[in-house]
Amino acid sequence: MIMGATSAPAAAPASSEKVSAAAMPPVSSHITVLLNEAVDALNIKPGGTYIDGTFGRGGHSRKILSRLNEQGRLFAMDRDLAALEVGKQIRDARFKIEHRHFSEINQLAAENHLTGVDGILLDLGISSPQIDEGERGFSFRHDGPLDMRMDQTRGKTVAELLATISEQQLGKVIKDYGEERFAKQVARAIIKERTDGRAITTTGQLAKVVASAIPKVEPGQNPATRTFQALRIFVNQELEELSLILPQCLNLLNAGGRLAVISFHSLEDRIVKRFIQSEENRDDLPSDFPIKAKDLPQARLVSIGRAIKPGANEIKLNVRARSAVMRVAERTAIA
Repeated sequence: MIMGATSAPAAAPASSEKVSAAAMPPVSSHITVLLNEAVDALNIKPGGTYIDGTFGRGGHSRKILSRLNEQGRLFAMDRDLAALEVGKQIRDARFKIEHRHFSEINQLAAENHLTGVDGILLDLGISSPQIDEGERGFSFRHDGPLDMRMDQTRGKTVAELLATISEQQLGKVIKDYGEERFAKQVARAIIKERTDGRAITTTGQLAKVVASAIPKVEPGQNPATRTFQALRIFVNQELEELSLILPQCLNLLNAGGRLAVISFHSLEDRIVKRFIQSEENRDDLPSDFPIKAKDLPQARLVSIGRAIKPGANEIKLNVRARSAVMRVAERTAIA
């Protein structure tokens, strides 16, 4: 779930309002992916401070709160106003949620006087309610306005994008972000609709145009899948936001603090994997310098175990979990 003016942050309730995790409001049809695995990976300290960078419908946040004591604190953020409304229903003095994008995590920390945190969780991608609500325009399965913005308070909709983008740029977006091998054909078909006076304003229209341009698809896959993914990633600047938050996470984590990131496609996972690897192997000094960067006093991230994927039982219960990959890293102490 992958940020200008933001809405006013939800105020932290008084301590007398704290409730148990069991008393928290239930979540709708959304099934949290890697729920136990992600919270376990954070190695929760009961009195620690944590950030859930993508609240969604609150599954991970509720689990984290259930493991914190009276001194523990959890800050959550989400760019989706619907998610923010769900978060505001949690009446717990240890919890605060704010309407923010990834790139604003440093502002969240500064405004809440956080000098360091013990864990950060990022659950990327989109939530089931976003997909299932046709009016949000994320899915080709539900005809609705062609929007796809995670934060509906700013930015262009996909419909607005398609009304002005060039064929060359559109083809590049679909190829780079959707890894669609028929990107040129799809872009050509979309632009032809526009030049013929047929503005594409609904998900149904777009899905039909894309299908007409793709001669062959993998069994069981809708021909519009990759194009919808590409346009969603592009209008929400998902990869850019991810690239911006990762170094901020390193700076915010206390020594021994954990970063857990759940990705849902190879583009995201590649960014996370390479960032962690670059931290583990960091050496920016000249080759003939007498001291290596790894021998200098500094903190870095080190990978904790191998990438974690959902098991067969979880995928059976929630098919949308099948592409999830979680990577975990820990900040070292300064030597």
